[in-house]
Amino acid sequence: METQSDIMKFFQEHAKQEQKEKLERYRILNQYAEPDGILFTGSSLMEQFPVHELMLADGTHRVIYNRGVGGFTTDDMLAHMEEMVYGVSPRKIFLNIGTNDIGSPDYSLKRLMENYEKIVHLIQGHMPRTALYLMAYYPVNETDRLSGNAWARTMFSTRTNENIRIANRAVASLAQKTACHFIDVNEGLTDENGRLKAEFTVEGIHMYANGYRVVFENMKPYL
Repeated sequence: METQSDIMKFFQEHAKQEQKEKLERYRILNQYAEPDGILFTGSSLMEQFPVHELMLADGTHRVIYNRGVGGFTTDDMLAHMEEMVYGVSPRKIFLNIGTNDIGSPDYSLKRLMENYEKIVHLIQGHMPRTALYLMAYYPVNETDRLSGNAWARTMFSTRTNENIRIANRAVASLAQKTACHFIDVNEGLTDENGRLKAEFTVEGIHMYANGYRVVFENMKPYL
């Protein structure tokens, strides 16, 4: 009889296989990427950004490549810079990585920022003429639809809006230290209590297209 641990292990192994296949698709797809485009990269919050549909609806024309990988941490990104960054040769990079670090049971802001700084230095060393935009982490709504169950208790144990605010200040400082751009495109995402609006979120973390539309409108001056 399968235990809860067995089920979790199955899903974790399945997720790892999906990530591996996605990276291979990116590796091959990068061969066809035009240089000097715009790159969106990071974890699932970037992967799920429906930027092409939003641009079509807006009448905006940009060449944007998305190389986000769901479930990735800064450690994972450091191990796969070729597929997620270098292979595209963009003129601008919008980076959103680290929310899964914040959501980890052994979360450490110090380790997150050490890894983040390594990512920044690697990008700057590999493509010094590329403009790098470090995006503020989005707020969460830990009291949304799944609050109270075991999954929510795990996901929101350290992934709190307070920890996100602290991490955003650290990312802003890193941007200043490394001559990058820090952009906070969260205006309009939060309710009166500072949480991600319930109508924007699937389960308190990931967003529907209406939430991304707010982010996209805020990002347009930088695109």
